[in-house]
Amino acid sequence: MKTIFVVDDSDTNLFMAEEALEKVYSVMTIPSALKMFSLLEKVKPDLILLDIEMPEMNGFKAMEKLKAHKSYTKIPVIFLTGQTNIDNEVRGFELGAVDFITKPFSPPVLLNRIKSHLNIDELIHERTLQLHRLKNGIASVLADMVESRDMTTGGHIKRTMTYLEILMREIRERDMYCKDMKDWDLETVIESSCLHDVGKIVVSDIILNKPSKLTVEEFEVIKKHTTQGKHIIDSIAAKTGDENFLSHAKVFAGYHHEHWDGSGYPYGLKGEDIPLQGRIMTIVDVYDALVSERPYKKPFSHEAATDIILSEADKHFDPRIIEVFSDIKDQFKAVAGAL
Repeated sequence: MKTIFVVDDSDTNLFMAEEALEKVYSVMTIPSALKMFSLLEKVKPDLILLDIEMPEMNGFKAMEKLKAHKSYTKIPVIFLTGQTNIDNEVRGFELGAVDFITKPFSPPVLLNRIKSHLNIDELIHERTLQLHRLKNGIASVLADMVESRDMTTGGHIKRTMTYLEILMREIRERDMYCKDMKDWDLETVIESSCLHDVGKIVVSDIILNKPSKLTVEEFEVIKKHTTQGKHIIDSIAAKTGDENFLSHAKVFAGYHHEHWDGSGYPYGLKGEDIPLQGRIMTIVDVYDALVSERPYKKPFSHEAATDIILSEADKHFDPRIIEVFSDIKDQFKAVAGAL
């Protein structure tokens, strides 16, 4: 059952609202905005009915405070008002109100208006989930197309995404690189990594699947998959307007072959000039390459692969992230054995 806050300094209005809504919703009647904020620390409602004219803190001030708080900003608010006032309505909508209801209100009207707004909220949520699933589905299909052309790296995308999740969650758990990661939705970031090799779609099959060591010229072609990946993702973003999933995907694609000491490609960046996504991705990418069989090499054991990676701290890899990897490397071993 959805929860409705009714905030009004009139006992009569609180009683009428509760009587109109209690059969359909869990109703909490609150006599002031100050008490509402105390209750919000314990209960998050699905919608708030908020009176405008109240002592201590009026509805507009309360609305400003709600919208300034990250945890409350998405709660829909309907203003209750005793008079029709265009200026008040304009101000209310500018602050983020979804509707106005004039007092004294009709119980059926109150009920229907609330149902309407909650249904809209549910529809928007479901539509957002559908778009999220569609976006991820398209990205996965594109990544699978790339991987199906590269017959030497079967299962690479799934494994690297799993390694990435293990490593990123541990980094966040340790409060490392908080500034870089503070606005990251980890699920979105991890899912976007499936496109890190998308640039390989423009690389010749002959080079991509060559069973022996590449020539210098062939390696230069392979190196271009980083910048080509960024270009492909930029083209997709320009058509879709996505500014989150694809922005992370572009960083993974463009920077996962940069090295801590500046010896990587395509830009030769050093240290923390390399975006964090790239610094994390290069560790899981190299680990998977080492423990996987290739036409030109046998797989390394987990122990040998981790020894190689640990020896490259401060050269190939970010030493702080390598410290984390060292502590959780056995989790990588379990994934490598299962996938």
